[in-house]
Amino acid sequence: MPFFRVLAILAFALAPAALSAQGANVSLGGLAFDNSAPIEVSADALSVDPEDGSAVFEGNVVVAQGPLRLAADFIRVEYATDEEGNRTPSIGRVSATGGVTFVNGPDAAEANEAVYSVEDSSLVLSGDVLLTQGENAVAGDVLQVDLEEGTGRMEGGVRTVFQTGDN
Repeated sequence: MPFFRVLAILAFALAPAALSAQGANVSLGGLAFDNSAPIEVSADALSVDPEDGSAVFEGNVVVAQGPLRLAADFIRVEYATDEEGNRTPSIGRVSATGGVTFVNGPDAAEANEAVYSVEDSSLVLSGDVLLTQGENAVAGDVLQVDLEEGTGRMEGGVRTVFQTGDN
């Protein structure tokens, strides 16, 4: 199931309990996400630091992995380490700041910051999080998504808007 389908399910599942709530747990059902799919990154500039095993992309950054698309002003990619602490050629974590946007078709999520951990298939969006699907929306301070389990939690002044179709 594509990532934004999960976010859409999250938005609808939060509807009954989320109005002005400070936090809400959600079960999203079965989610198939392939964290081993290739990751493609494009940007205006790239800096690599071999000492700390990171790459920094700046300006018009877009990261894609399967159905996921992440755009931001600044993205730092950190390479994974093996059990002995040695860096591997695999990406372990992606951190984004500045106009962070995830998009998949008509679904979108926006935040000030995002951290995607490839190793444990988790995504944390923070700072003025807004999730939309069509005319429906859910907002809060932090959205944590477990992409393997298909679960999520929106915290901090959770607010929702759902259209009834009677407009």
